[in-house]
Amino acid sequence: MLHIHNAELKPLIKDNYTLDEIHAISELLHQKGTFDFPRLENGLFSAAATTEGNDYTGYNNVWLRDNIHVAYAHYITGEIDVAVKTVQALKKFYKTHRHRIEQIVRGELDPADPMNRPHVRFNGSELEENDEKWAHAQNDALGILMWLYSMMAHEGHIYPQKEDLELLGLLVLYLQTIGFHEDEDSGHWEETRKVNASSIGMVTAGLQGMHQLLYEKLGMIQVSVGEWNVVNHVVEDEIKLGLDSLYAILPSECVQDDPAKSRRYDASLLFLLFPTQVVEGELAEKIVADVTENLQGDYGIRRYLGDSYWCADYRAKMSEEVRTTDFSDDMSERDALLAEGEEAQWCIFDPTLSSFYGLRFHETHEEGALASQTEYLNRSLGQITGEDCQFGAFKCPESYFLEDGKYVPNDVTPLLWTQANLKVALHMMQRSISENEVGGGKVS
Repeated sequence: MLHIHNAELKPLIKDNYTLDEIHAISELLHQKGTFDFPRLENGLFSAAATTEGNDYTGYNNVWLRDNIHVAYAHYITGEIDVAVKTVQALKKFYKTHRHRIEQIVRGELDPADPMNRPHVRFNGSELEENDEKWAHAQNDALGILMWLYSMMAHEGHIYPQKEDLELLGLLVLYLQTIGFHEDEDSGHWEETRKVNASSIGMVTAGLQGMHQLLYEKLGMIQVSVGEWNVVNHVVEDEIKLGLDSLYAILPSECVQDDPAKSRRYDASLLFLLFPTQVVEGELAEKIVADVTENLQGDYGIRRYLGDSYWCADYRAKMSEEVRTTDFSDDMSERDALLAEGEEAQWCIFDPTLSSFYGLRFHETHEEGALASQTEYLNRSLGQITGEDCQFGAFKCPESYFLEDGKYVPNDVTPLLWTQANLKVALHMMQRSISENEVGGGKVS
């Protein structure tokens, strides 16, 4: 069943689209502010457009991972200057705070303490770290930063300066020092530390991008970083370690023996298929099947089975002070609130699946791929809020959660990451329809 929350969008959502019909949807969403991305002066994006009703969430902070997805959405849709400014601001932050990366490489700081690691959530306006304890051990975020920077530089939209290459080289040394291929990090969801395939895959994608930039685009065999040199074989060796470890875990997210860490299904694995494409072929198909058969719901897609974040009646059960705090050291209090099958259903995954199928259609021109691309785009459009939403209509929520027996948007509405993924999905659908019309096929 397709749930459509916005009455004005409902007559525009169809099983088959022409290019004009997709353009009409895109134009309406732009007019209604769905694709408004409020930016800080330096080009960074807060995680959500917070108001008095949801500013307690802390989503006014900048998350590295979210900014990369937002920057990518602008980049792929032709707003390259927006993406470049975002990436340049992120570089400035990590150059300013590179001392903690260097100290870990030298063995002067213990990476077991997440506050010693490169901070992935920070004050974007001031480009300053927050003192608040947070689960900063998130290798996936550093990996996707390397991936996007390398791609933009390889395609000629950023020209790497010496200090940029030093930062990339330093990140390689850091990831080598912590042994990213077997490192326990908090991953995409900032929770219990474990060996996450999604994190290993993102780092591997970043290393592959760096390898392509340095040795194909720039023709370099060595990057000097202070007293260190990062040479070709170091990057290649780390890529091999990453791939070997990744394929030993997939299609699971974590295969550690500890039941608190082991996880068979996790929707974060979708980001290894799109946008990074570090996993392809039959294994990619298996990951999609795992997600759609085990995590997909009527209102969105669960992050994983047993996810207690924004579980049923979360607002009533959790005070504002603790709803979005750091639970990474002890999940028991939050997990005790969850009843089976009452996980929140997130809105960032359906547009990602639509884009994945759009990529497959671009490669194969199979009608089934286009049908699936349309199905998941429609699910994404259906998730856009209607007039009955307390945060307003035409918003992209982080997730829908059960409240008094009804699925409603959670307080993180709108989430810019959701907006970004939908923006990309619509772009991919326009491309598919254009290719299909040129090829004389029928959209189905």
